[in-house]
Amino acid sequence: MTDSDTPRSGDKKPKKNGVVKKRQNNEPETPAAAEAAALPNGPSAVDDDSHAARRSSISRPSRDLRDEPPAKRRRRNRHRRSREAQAKVDEGKPKAPTEADSLSNRSESPFIDFDGLSRPSRGTRERVGESKEQAALRLDRMKGAVTTLLECIGENPDRPGILDTPKRYAEAMLWFTKGYQENVRDIVNGAIFQEGHNELIIVKDIEVFSMCEHHMVPFTGKMHIGYIPNNAVIGLSKLPRIAEMFARRLQIQERLTKEVANAIFEVLQPQGVAVVMESSHLCMVMRGVEKTSATTITSCVLGCFERREKTRNEFLSLVGVNRR
Repeated sequence: MTDSDTPRSGDKKPKKNGVVKKRQNNEPETPAAAEAAALPNGPSAVDDDSHAARRSSISRPSRDLRDEPPAKRRRRNRHRRSREAQAKVDEGKPKAPTEADSLSNRSESPFIDFDGLSRPSRGTRERVGESKEQAALRLDRMKGAVTTLLECIGENPDRPGILDTPKRYAEAMLWFTKGYQENVRDIVNGAIFQEGHNELIIVKDIEVFSMCEHHMVPFTGKMHIGYIPNNAVIGLSKLPRIAEMFARRLQIQERLTKEVANAIFEVLQPQGVAVVMESSHLCMVMRGVEKTSATTITSCVLGCFERREKTRNEFLSLVGVNRR
């Protein structure tokens, strides 16, 4: 081979099938590398997609939409009002609300409705708005149901000792469940005062009587309510009244604790709310496992009590839950 036959570094490689292949310094070596190089962001895009694919499947626990900083809540409400106003402009003149619309209208809260009732059903609104004649008819229906129960258990409804039992039981049941027709706004009655206070406030040992919705027998106990104000405080008597309103209905202790905490949080908008309840359930004492000394403790913490362990422990220590 002569010097003229020796390929020089600047010469092109021989043609293959009539095509000249010129190798670049940054030419991809493998099909995977070629695919990565073809992406808009280069090879790093593959890593980003792989990282997204390997992202942890554990999601954050659900939180109440209201348990967020006031500034963020104001922005969210402002944006919502802006969207609603724009929707009305787009639709033209808004239609007059009908009775069906008013019954289906609900606030964002699952605990307090737009008119102050809590968890209202169709029967709740019928009971609230009934006349004296309708109330008497309701009582008669309940008396008939109790008479049927007495007959079914083998009693004689005409026996002198229980002759008036259907009426007494019906009236007692209406009293036990009077919380269905009570209004949170009427209970609070504007008793919220701007005092610039931001320290822990506790009302403890609130006696609570409620009815188990599974067996319709009572459960009784004590409730402890604490909150840290955001400048505004509520009348102390309003806390037991709110607890009484939710207790006077068919309940389970877990939901009762949660409803009281969320109602106070919505009405007062404090930094945090904590509610603890201790009770004894007759459905466990008189029947079933028949454990007379068993006590059930439930809690619900919102806001700063949920975020700060030190604040939560201070509340639990002051109410004496961990005294034993």
